[in-house]
This record gives sequence, structure tokens and C-alpha cells, in this order.
Amino acid sequence: MTQAGSEMFETALGELGAVVGRIDDGRVDTACEMLAGAGKIVVYGCGREALQVKGFAMRLFHLGLPVAVVGDMTTPPLAQGDVFLASSGPGETTTVLTLMRVARDAGAKVLLVTAEPAGSAAKLADFTLLVPAQTMASDQGAAKTSVLPMGSLFEGALFLLFEVMVLKLKALTGATPEAMRARHTNME
Repeated sequence: MTQAGSEMFETALGELGAVVGRIDDGRVDTACEMLAGAGKIVVYGCGREALQVKGFAMRLFHLGLPVAVVGDMTTPPLAQGDVFLASSGPGETTTVLTLMRVARDAGAKVLLVTAEPAGSAAKLADFTLLVPAQTMASDQGAAKTSVLPMGSLFEGALFLLFEVMVLKLKALTGATPEAMRARHTNME
């Protein structure tokens, strides 16, 4: 690897480390307790955030939790005792706002992951997990803080956050590595 390439990795990893270092671990624990105690979990994110959310849903399934992704034909209706987990880095994503209202009207709790604690989505959420990273809402001009383009810093931090949440949920639920592996698809 060239020195320039190595420096790009170091910079990106440093930025990711700074973001995850500012995530409130107590709030992560509360979010994990919400998910572990949910009757059903339904998740949603837009764009590249959706990729991270879907990866998290896969691991929630491996943990044995009742999870579905909005848009899948098998997504069940939400009701009281359920949790809708939504990701909206910019905090103003129209689809997320609409789905949050639907979940709330159905009686479900709304767990939001966002970079914008003052955004419209945070005002609708029952619980907000702040990931203080640059998103597409803050990637230009003086607001730009990352070498990574657009919302990549937020999306990368989501991956790390969700992996740590899987570890915490594994401990909360008592899931074993063997049980998790047994739930992995054989249709590959």
C-alpha cells in the first residue's frame, strides 16, 4: 500500500473511532433492552443506511429475536409491545418520518438512530440513539468534517454500533454462538 493510501485508512479509522467514542454507552444499553424485550422488531433505513440496518436485522434474527425489514412481503403489522427501529442520519428523511408515525399510531415504540438530535425524526421517536457523525445533511461547506464522502462516516459508524449492539444483545438474551450459527441460512 502506498503511503497516501495508508494515510487515508488512518484518517478514516480515526474519524470512525472519534464518532463511536462519543456514542453514549448507557443509551446503547437502553436501546438493546428495548429490542430484547420487544414482541416484534421491524427495521427501516433509506439508501446506504438501509444496508447497515438490514445487516443488523440479519444478526437480530441470528440471535433469535423476532425481526422483519419494512418492504419484505413477510413483514408483520406492528402493535403495542413492538419496536420500530429506524435510521435517519439527517433526521429529516420523509419515508422514515411517515413510517415512524404509522408505528406510533399502531402502538409500537419507535427507536431512532440519527446524527441529528434536533431533527424532526427525533421529535417523533420514543428513544433516540445519537451517532454524532457527518451525514449528507452536513457534508458541504463549513459543516463538512470528514474526508469520507457524503454520509459514509455515519454509515460506517452504524456498522460498528450495530456489531457492538449484537454483542450486548447476545449477553442479554443468552444466545450461544452455536444457536446463532444454527439460525444462519443454508440457502446460499
